[in-house]
Amino acid sequence: MSTNLFRRMRVGRLFVAGAIFCTLVVPGLSVRALRAHGDEISEASLASRSNLSSPEGAGLQAASWALSVPYGAAKMSYAIGGGFVGALAWAMTGGDLEVAKSIWIPSMTGDYIVQPPHLTGEMHLYFVGMSSTGSPY
Repeated sequence: MSTNLFRRMRVGRLFVAGAIFCTLVVPGLSVRALRAHGDEISEASLASRSNLSSPEGAGLQAASWALSVPYGAAKMSYAIGGGFVGALAWAMTGGDLEVAKSIWIPSMTGDYIVQPPHLTGEMHLYFVGMSSTGSPY
């Protein structure tokens, strides 16, 4: 009975550590991803965003919200897993940060929510983020 409690506490600590890690690392990486994806935003997509108050726009917003819930959960799981695997790779390589970054950057960058321009095809939806060279995987 006490071993089950110990295991649950250990798993809980891992989740808290992963959440703290993602809170500290993901915002910095996602800013770089936004800058990298910024060239996809054109004036046509900005014009279509202003038309989101129409019934079609409301439907796109509702669909993007409904799709963002499972997509965001899957992306967060992937990012947290990438954080743990990158930390393990860093430890196994004797502290080689480049190896860890090669795992962290693609797994933690990319799109976390589905937006209406993703559904209309105006913007590409990146589940796996940018490589360290700046090109999408």
